[in-house]
Amino acid sequence: MDGHLDPRRYSTVDLIRRKRDGGQWSPDEARWIIEAYTAGFIPDEQMSALAMAVFFRGMSAAEIDPWTAAMIDGGVRLDYSDLGRPTVDKHSTGGVGDKITLVLTPLVAACGVAVPQLSGRGLGHTGGTLDKLESIPGWRGDLSSAQVRSQLAEVGGAIVAAGPDLAPADKKLYALRDVTGTVESIPLIASSIMAKKIAEGTEALVLDVKVGSGAFMKDLAEARELARTMVRIGTGAGVRTVALLSDMSTPLGLTAGNALEVREAVEVLAGGGPPDVVELTLALAAEMLAAVGSDADPAEVLSSGRAMDRWRRLIRAQGGDPDAPLPSALETDVVTAPTSGVLDRLDAMAVGLAAWHLGAGRVRKEDDVQAAAGVELHAKPGDLVRAGDPLLTLHTDTPERFAAARAALDDAVRIVEPGAASTRPPLVQDRVE
Repeated sequence: MDGHLDPRRYSTVDLIRRKRDGGQWSPDEARWIIEAYTAGFIPDEQMSALAMAVFFRGMSAAEIDPWTAAMIDGGVRLDYSDLGRPTVDKHSTGGVGDKITLVLTPLVAACGVAVPQLSGRGLGHTGGTLDKLESIPGWRGDLSSAQVRSQLAEVGGAIVAAGPDLAPADKKLYALRDVTGTVESIPLIASSIMAKKIAEGTEALVLDVKVGSGAFMKDLAEARELARTMVRIGTGAGVRTVALLSDMSTPLGLTAGNALEVREAVEVLAGGGPPDVVELTLALAAEMLAAVGSDADPAEVLSSGRAMDRWRRLIRAQGGDPDAPLPSALETDVVTAPTSGVLDRLDAMAVGLAAWHLGAGRVRKEDDVQAAAGVELHAKPGDLVRAGDPLLTLHTDTPERFAAARAALDDAVRIVEPGAASTRPPLVQDRVE
């Protein structure tokens, strides 16, 4: 970033008004906004107004690209070109029960490709990979760049938090967006994700863009626009980028919570687990391997047990004990089917909110989470259920939370007569490159 940044080069108020009224910024203005905000020349109240104007008016590619580039240039950009093996990362836009990273990272690493997997924490109804892994005794994700490089050379994969010197402008801006209602903006989401992913130095990136009630993008058109924006940013920055659009109308797998999802991921690595988790993991693994020119067969590697071996090495390398028992909730509460028939809908957003109420998620980034809290599913849409059968088991250490979790699930379930069930969307709905 320019050490001689001129805080008076542009009028922030004029830039706010222009975007508010539907105008565009020049590429230099877009870059200056990020540089000036990071340097403290633009105060939070003005940046809040800028973010809200973008929320309603959007940004063009000519604005998003320099905006994102300024985020990247404000910190370090890592380089793994001398690692001796190709590098690829994956990013999910967030969902309910999305434990794919836990299986995917060791699986792709076992195929001979290095995976510097940058991950985050959960916020609201969506889960966070770091929170899930921290339910394993001793595991930590705050590795230095040197430690990540060493682990990639020795193990082939690392699941880590973004360091403070990686796109620092994004960290500051995201915290502001979180408290000003401007998170759900395609230009702001795309630039936030891609700034970190490009700065981490991977040569290829596969995006899992969620669509449905439990995702930020509720419909396919919005999800496709976000995917296209991110693929264009990544490709323009020299990172081979492809996106899959996957369904998030129903929770992924049979668990939503931290230790619950780790347990399920280990089941998949052991050759079992829910079919949808296996299907999406293999689809993303195939894209990651193709992006770096590998002809390894991820299904064969998963069934051989090599991915499980790599998981155990990865957990140990980051201080965890893969053999330690995972936390179990002190209290459980079973939600039963009200009638008999076919489970036609199990709403992902409602399940995610229930898990959040039980203690699996947080309101603010600094809040603690319960490792054992969450929701266990006993049926998925399309399954036959009988009145009184268990549908969901709620897990928490604080039983006073059950009432709020049950309230969140009031309209989550729809059971219909056999033959009346609606058609469910495919798990992978589209591909963007």
